[in-house]
Amino acid sequence: MGLLEGKVALITGGSRGQGRAHAITCAREDADVVIVDVTKPVADVPYELATADDHAETIRHVEASGRRGIAIEADVRDQAALDKAVCRGIAEFGKIDILIANAGIWTLGYFWELTEQQWEEMIGINLTGVWKAAKAVAPHMIERTSGSIVIISSANGLEPGVRFGHYVSAKHGVIGLMKNIALELAPFGVRCNAISPGAIRTPMTDHQMAWDMLAGHEGATEEDMIEGGYRYGALRGRTFLDPQTIADTALYLNSDLAANVTGVTIPVDAGHLLLAGVNSDPIKG
Repeated sequence: MGLLEGKVALITGGSRGQGRAHAITCAREDADVVIVDVTKPVADVPYELATADDHAETIRHVEASGRRGIAIEADVRDQAALDKAVCRGIAEFGKIDILIANAGIWTLGYFWELTEQQWEEMIGINLTGVWKAAKAVAPHMIERTSGSIVIISSANGLEPGVRFGHYVSAKHGVIGLMKNIALELAPFGVRCNAISPGAIRTPMTDHQMAWDMLAGHEGATEEDMIEGGYRYGALRGRTFLDPQTIADTALYLNSDLAANVTGVTIPVDAGHLLLAGVNSDPIKG
């Protein structure tokens, strides 16, 4: 018996990176899985997004665990598409027990230099998309008086970051949204919690812009980025964490082990938030 036996999980951004880890973990713990993701580029995102092959590969992993899985093309900014995804999941599997609101993007820019499009893409996907996903599953969970929603925030949902103004705003926002969802759905027996990951090794951090930012200099290599990751956490020997560590935390929150846990945010960051801040580029006069 798995910790999610008999349950059905819907995962946004589910076809690769953290999303794939969530899908595989849910299936391993005996849940059927619906993944929702895009296969089209977002204008200002400097790295490749998921592909149809990524969707298929994740479903292959799910089915290899002996569970059923379906992949649905949908943008989390599109409420109608999310509503249809929920309806299809219910039609295929009879219910939706779990939502893992994982879809997100990451870009950089000083707040005064961001274009309206950059701001709106970030807020639209990383904040409004979470609201729309939760909105899509809420009526079904309310009707069944049962359900668990896990929202993926970030360490930047709990602290600022230079050139992260739009990302920080979205990730702070989803923590506030999580608390309100938890409060409003509690009378119906539905729980909602958040996870704030630190530095995680995913395709979102596997490109030149991320290497340079995380290594602290231009022209960085992937190895430079990994070396820079050791400075990010407090725990010995930790650099960029595997997505599985986030999936394990979501598993706990979605399982009966957390039956009395709602409205909380769990940082999974190797102790990053314990560290004293430093000014990496002080102005002396």
